[in-house]
Amino acid sequence: MKILWVNANFMHPANKGGSIRTLGILRQLSRQHEIHYAAYENPACPEAPQLAREYAHKAYAVAHRPADKRSPRFAIELAGGLFSDVPLAVSRFHSEKMRALLENLLGRERFDRAVVDHLAISSCYPDLGRSLLFQHNVETVIWRRHVEHARNPLHRAYFRLQAGRMLEYERKVCRAAGHTAAVSAVDAELMRTMFGVQNVSVVPTGVDTEYFAPPPSAAAVSDLVFIGSMDWLANVDGVGWFVREVLPLIRKKRPECSFTIAGRMPPPQIRELGKADPRIVVTGTVPDVRPFLWGAAVSVVPLRIGGGTRLKIYEAMAAKVPIVSTTVGAEGLEVNPPDDIRIADTAEDFAAECLELLENREAAGRIAGAAWEMVSSRFSWAQVACEFAAVLERSPAATG
Repeated sequence: MKILWVNANFMHPANKGGSIRTLGILRQLSRQHEIHYAAYENPACPEAPQLAREYAHKAYAVAHRPADKRSPRFAIELAGGLFSDVPLAVSRFHSEKMRALLENLLGRERFDRAVVDHLAISSCYPDLGRSLLFQHNVETVIWRRHVEHARNPLHRAYFRLQAGRMLEYERKVCRAAGHTAAVSAVDAELMRTMFGVQNVSVVPTGVDTEYFAPPPSAAAVSDLVFIGSMDWLANVDGVGWFVREVLPLIRKKRPECSFTIAGRMPPPQIRELGKADPRIVVTGTVPDVRPFLWGAAVSVVPLRIGGGTRLKIYEAMAAKVPIVSTTVGAEGLEVNPPDDIRIADTAEDFAAECLELLENREAAGRIAGAAWEMVSSRFSWAQVACEFAAVLERSPAATG
């Protein structure tokens, strides 16, 4: 197949869940199919279009730079979002230049299939009815969970406004798309019930088990580790809850318990955690997250907000590190608690699960081994890409 793939970002650096998932699939698809990839330039990684040769036969870069979330320009966008019917998470990625490029490509090339990767870029695609919408999350659910857990009344009011707009927009786009790929059966069912669409297929999450396989020996890093992009509000909320509510309970029994937060662009409130407590390390951007997994006794996923599926869980399983997660953190993944993961939703239960795995290394090893067996046998990127290709076959042709 000749495939037009549209995204807001090029795949390098692949330091977010959506990018890791897409890159894993594209690397496999590009071995058998002709991929044409269109995305926005990233000033922080100007070589990204050239690096796209790893997963695409042709790459098209468009100049468009959404405001940095810490900039005055983003504050202006937030204020403008009060008066727009389009959710801010979509409007900040709209570009008429991108739309013109796509219209030109569709006019002069004959593509067998087209993929609109993420809801954020959907407003740029000329004919959603002839595309496969790749939904890494049900965005409306994420915004509703922000409302539920917001501690500031003004934040709660803004999240509620954006959640309502996201519901209307996401429903419209999912209904307009020729077909939709969801990353879990949970998400697929949500789209059917919330948006009234039936043309939804499930593509599971994968992991590169060879890449994450631990070395014979690894230097100890910390007792507990959280891996994830710290410029994502859901991760900030989860880590904040863990440090405020869970970690003090763990330290009642293990006073010296250490915790590492490894992820890009931590905001000031997360950096302050490390300054206030010498046993908490906030790394910021790291070139490789694997040593932090290999050197930890337990990986924690204390998320209360989120959608889609968390690749960090399968990556920790591939690294043979036992995991404690909330229900939301493991939502949509094919896991088998308590055999290959521990699930807890209250601070008391989460702390108890962490303590058991820290103190009972035999049980921790048994859980980690069962998790590795599961992901290595069922969730390679080659298997996932094969399922994605089958969904593409069921999708409408990109051009008439």
